Amino acid sequence: MSLIHSSPEHKWRSDKLSHLGSSIFAEVAAWKSEARKSGLEVIDLGIGSPDRAPLPEIRQALSEAVLREDSYSYPASKGSEAFRMQAAMWMKWRFGVEVDPDEEIVSLMGSQDGLAHLALAVCNPGNLAIVPDPGYPIYSGSLAIAGVRAWPLPLLEENAFRPDLESIPDEVWREAVFILLSFPGNPISVTVDLAYMERLVELARKWDVLIIHDLAYSEMGFDGYRPVSILQVSGAQDTAVEFHSFSKSFNMAGCRIGFMTGNAHAVGALRELKSNVDYGVFDPIQEAAVVALEQAMTAGPEQGVAALYERRRDIFVEALAREGWSVPLPEATMFIWARLPETYGVNGEAGRSLNFAHDLLLKTGVAVIPGSAFGSQGEGFVRIALVEDEERLLEATRRIGEFLRTDV
Repeated sequence: MSLIHSSPEHKWRSDKLSHLGSSIFAEVAAWKSEARKSGLEVIDLGIGSPDRAPLPEIRQALSEAVLREDSYSYPASKGSEAFRMQAAMWMKWRFGVEVDPDEEIVSLMGSQDGLAHLALAVCNPGNLAIVPDPGYPIYSGSLAIAGVRAWPLPLLEENAFRPDLESIPDEVWREAVFILLSFPGNPISVTVDLAYMERLVELARKWDVLIIHDLAYSEMGFDGYRPVSILQVSGAQDTAVEFHSFSKSFNMAGCRIGFMTGNAHAVGALRELKSNVDYGVFDPIQEAAVVALEQAMTAGPEQGVAALYERRRDIFVEALAREGWSVPLPEATMFIWARLPETYGVNGEAGRSLNFAHDLLLKTGVAVIPGSAFGSQGEGFVRIALVEDEERLLEATRRIGEFLRTDV
């Protein structure tokens, strides 16, 4: 008889943890500590954590709510009525979409909370799900937690990184419980129009597959582009749900709030699961989120975060090109998806992205995330987050240029 935990490194540790994709972020954090110990000032362009605070009105609402004595009972696990009503109004204002706040919205502790739990709520162990490669790590991590098999849908440069829906074999569509996509995405800011969404809905309805659309970057479109909702497609609510986040759109990353909306059966399944896992989002945070949505609807899109990141994108990409590294302009989000300079290592070499990120950080103090952290198709790329002010971004490009000239 063999013991499951036969060695100290496996003691009291589930095998599933090795499939969650967070190890590289811990590794990069260790590199940052090493760089600081060596005397380098770190410019962290790794984690996509906004460097700005929420609007004063949002912070004021939060501060007032936390001081009230009646704010400390258990919140409603599906979200307060006020929050769900305001989220439904915002969906109508922003996308022209009608959703039922009682049956088609559930509040979340950030969209990652919902993404991590949804496979548990809608799948059985051994089921199949289609996920993008590269993709945000929790996409595949959530499947590992739930014991669900992943079918990676490659995002290829020759297709402008748009998922080729027609390349998915019929047998995969037939077996899949859901397909998870994100437009604009993370790590690659892939954008699509409503015609693409219509084809996605058509295929999902044909094969009875749930669409999960991660729209965390809905307010970060550039050059006049405004991201679209899958729920704008006629009949999408029969087969689709969508995640929305306050982290990037309203600089509320530390507040941990978001919501899922769409198909009532899937919303109800996630709500039921979460009612057994947690007691919902702290009411003062929900009140602050209501104010965030109200402010957005009053001020309009021109007052949102998109202009800040568009300006940073332009400044950073132009400065990087002057240093000898040309990368494409993303159409949305806070991320640059950059192919490594051809002169760095051997093209196609395993570990090339990891080595580049490691060397760059230890020699210059500039932290980026290797593309391989997001899936096998990410090898040969790095993700760069525009989460520093313009002066620091320019300093980062100067250091990168020096690195390229001396180490490539």
